[in-house]
Amino acid sequence: MKQVIFEIISNEALTKDVYRMVLSGDTSAITAPGQFVEIALPGKFLRRPISVNDWGENSLTLIYKVVGHGTQQMALLPAGTRLDVLTGLGNGYNTTVSGDHPVLVGGGVGVPPLYGLCKALLAQGKHPAVVLGFNKAEEIFLAEEFRALGVEVHIATADGSVGTRGFVTDVLKALPYTYFYACGPLPMFKAMETVVSTAGQYSMEERMGCGFGACMGCSCETKYGSKRICKDGPVFDAKEVVFS
Repeated sequence: MKQVIFEIISNEALTKDVYRMVLSGDTSAITAPGQFVEIALPGKFLRRPISVNDWGENSLTLIYKVVGHGTQQMALLPAGTRLDVLTGLGNGYNTTVSGDHPVLVGGGVGVPPLYGLCKALLAQGKHPAVVLGFNKAEEIFLAEEFRALGVEVHIATADGSVGTRGFVTDVLKALPYTYFYACGPLPMFKAMETVVSTAGQYSMEERMGCGFGACMGCSCETKYGSKRICKDGPVFDAKEVVFS
C-alpha cells in the first residue's frame, strides 16, 4: 500500500452513469490486475474504493459507476484536480494458472479490472476470450477497447439488444476454455457455479470501510473461515468461496 497524490488528466462519461478517470502519479505499488485504490474526497469521512482498470508508468485509469454521493462528486471533478489516493490495495488475479485459453467474465461494473487482466495475459502469450454481460445496449462499455487488443469478445444483454439474449452463463455454456476469471455481482457468480467446467477465480464486490483489513467491515465466508475482501481478496480461488 502506498499513499500518493494523483492529478486528474481526464474524467469523461462512457455511458449515462459510468465514467472513466485517467490520472497521473506514482503507480509503483500496483503489482497485479484486480487490485484497487481508495480515493479521499473532500467532506467525506470514508475513502471510495475503485478497481484499477489499467495502469502504466505514472498513469492510472479508473472506471466507476455513479451510485451515490461520493461517486457523484467524483464525476464532477475537472482535469487538474489533485487527489489523495491509497494504491496497491488487495490481492489481484493470479495469471500463472490460466492455461493457454482462459475466459474473462465480467458483469456491469465488474468489467473494468478485466481489461488490465487481459493485457497481462496477452503479455504472457496467452489467448484469452472475453464475455461481457449488461442489461441493455445503452449500458455497454469497454467492448471496443477489448476488441482493440485483438481478443474474442462475446456480449450478453438481458433484453437481447446486442449479442446473446440472456446472461453471461448462456455464452459460457458454448465456449471452450482452460480457466476462468470473473468479476461482477454475487448473483452472477452463483449462476456461473452451475455452468463452469474448469477452475477459476472470483473478484468479490463488497462495501468497504478502511480498505486495508483493519475494520473487518467487508468480511465474507469461505471454506477456510471468514476472510476480508479488501485484504485477503478481492480475488479468491473459486474453490474456497461459499455461496449461501
